[in-house]
Amino acid sequence: MGFSKLFFGVCCLAVTIIFHVSQATVINNPNQGFIDEDNNNPNQGFIDEHNKARAEVGVGPMTWDNTVALYAQKYADSKIETCELKLSGGPYGEALAEGFGEMTAAQAVKFWVTSEKPNYDYASNQCVNGECLIYTQVVWRDSVHLGCARVKCKNGRVFVICNYDPPGNIEGERPY
Repeated sequence: MGFSKLFFGVCCLAVTIIFHVSQATVINNPNQGFIDEDNNNPNQGFIDEHNKARAEVGVGPMTWDNTVALYAQKYADSKIETCELKLSGGPYGEALAEGFGEMTAAQAVKFWVTSEKPNYDYASNQCVNGECLIYTQVVWRDSVHLGCARVKCKNGRVFVICNYDPPGNIEGERPY
């Protein structure tokens, strides 16, 4: 009798450990199924491109945050049906993109930066000739934690989200 309780207890412990390890894997790699430039870490493109844009304006690097990434993944998962580019309204700064095929992490961030950077006028701290709020969020000096996710939608497109903690784009403040 004592042996069976011990055996049962060990089995329960093993299942618990396996569950926690599998959950950690999902959190550390929310972009499973995507192949990027760095096959070992599909999130590296997100980090590298953000930090490249930030370095260009003298802002320090961001670091990957598993809590923020899990939030991004949950929201991305909710968009699989429609791929609708609608902000989550959550506690983080946010950037969204929709692409085709295997849109890489680096391609998504480069798209945000190259399409919006020319629209930001530092002297007036204003967007000119279009939108620039994703660019200013990417380079926001106080946003230091990053979490991103991608999903393939049922319509064949790719939904991309990056979340930033703490959020940027505070009215009246410059991003850098």
